[in-house]
Amino acid sequence: MRPEDDVEVSLPGGVGNAGAVVRVGDTVRRPPTARSPLVRRIVQHLEAVGFDRAQRFLGVDERGRDVFTFVDGDVPLPPYPTWAQNPDVLREVATLLRDFHAAMASFDPQDGWSRELADPDGGAVLCHNDVCPENVVFRGGSAVALLDFDLAAPGRRAWDVARAARMWVPVGAPRGGLTWPDDLDVHERLKVFTRAYGLDRDERETFIPTLLAAVRQGQEWVREKVQAGEPSFVAMWQTFGMEKAFEADATWFVEHQPSLTESTRLGLGRQPTSGSGSPDEG
Repeated sequence: MRPEDDVEVSLPGGVGNAGAVVRVGDTVRRPPTARSPLVRRIVQHLEAVGFDRAQRFLGVDERGRDVFTFVDGDVPLPPYPTWAQNPDVLREVATLLRDFHAAMASFDPQDGWSRELADPDGGAVLCHNDVCPENVVFRGGSAVALLDFDLAAPGRRAWDVARAARMWVPVGAPRGGLTWPDDLDVHERLKVFTRAYGLDRDERETFIPTLLAAVRQGQEWVREKVQAGEPSFVAMWQTFGMEKAFEADATWFVEHQPSLTESTRLGLGRQPTSGSGSPDEG
């Protein structure tokens, strides 16, 4: 059921934009930010190259908010539902990210992109940098849209894959069931994810160091937000016990780094795909 055309409905999900993004009829309204010009250019580019799994930019409303199309579907929110834990969903997300990178190959980011979670080594592809469950829309088990390009920046493909795998596999110490179940097979799921994306051999060889660098950067970013007193980040810090979680991650990575490296090396090649990027069962 869609809301009335003049009724604003707050959209759940996300930390940085919590409560500020609303649905009005078949549109989404977002307050402008320093990244708005880049976000508009990204979605316009995606439309121009025929990438149909992103919102469309429709202009600016009378309150100065950016207006995008609303994509109907299911967005996983923590604790993440059972259907989102399916390995096929991992393949869907990895394929979506791979196709996004391909679509952005001809895009010139110019300037105005976020340095917050950008690949410190830079790179030739525009990375999304925040492919968390809350930023992917599903219908019938298929990933139909990638949302929220505010943190996009030039980088390496493996950097973006690492950031996404961290949140989707997920890679790190168990969280007591607050987000994902604690009994997921991290190594098998990491193999599924990297294989579905299709990292090349060189990317696989350096993937775990890249992942560790992305984790450390992300943790420092969260700490900075909390120290700055941003309400949504402070609430997340308290709700999920992030200080202890980060300490547990440090121990977990020391113990599991060799086996994680082996997992990424084992998943050589890419699983065949068909249709609009949806993977086959194979």
